[in-house]
Amino acid sequence: MNKKEKNSLKISLWLNILIVIFTIIASIIMFTGFEFMHGNATVLESSKIGMFKFYTVDSNILMGLTSLIFLIEEIKVLKGKIKEIKTIYHVLKLSGTIGVTLTFLVVFGYLGIIAEGGIFSLLMNSNLFFHLIIPMLSIISFIFFEKTNKIKLKYTFYSLIPTFFYMIFYTTNILIHMENYKVSPVYDWYWFVQGGVKTAFIVEPLMLLITYTISLVLYKLNKVK
Repeated sequence: MNKKEKNSLKISLWLNILIVIFTIIASIIMFTGFEFMHGNATVLESSKIGMFKFYTVDSNILMGLTSLIFLIEEIKVLKGKIKEIKTIYHVLKLSGTIGVTLTFLVVFGYLGIIAEGGIFSLLMNSNLFFHLIIPMLSIISFIFFEKTNKIKLKYTFYSLIPTFFYMIFYTTNILIHMENYKVSPVYDWYWFVQGGVKTAFIVEPLMLLITYTISLVLYKLNKVK
């Protein structure tokens, strides 16, 4: 390992430590309902077990777990216990980064436009970490300091798995709460089917396509030139 690679590894280690810490802090804040920021409107927040219905929370917790696993491997490399990080951990890191990148793009490209209170209502309390800080740290860490040629193109398809299962959960939740072919925003918290349940057949394949596009972009940016 040359000096540049070692420095990148150290920076990645510290970024992953921050991601883990911020994930724990944000999860505790949302779980307890603690507010350190106050505004006229806050959206996509729920305390206790209800917080896990959000893709935002699930993707960030996945990111926190993959960062924890990755930083443990990085410590082993720096201490000379192993020579390099195995491919599976790089693939896990890709999957985690894709999830929070999708969260970031949906928040700033869609929800921030339609939400009551605008984008600032989506950056309150725990969501300041979940929607902005953790995704940005994750993207920076993955594309600048965790470069590798171990991730093969075929592994990018694995990125669809978390989003695919979440979409099954979201769709099921919509269908069981449908009344007269309408679904209350209480159960359609991302407002995907407020134009009618039929829009789910457009939105959900689109989300999978966006997820895979993100996967390909991150895969390319992560590769060692």
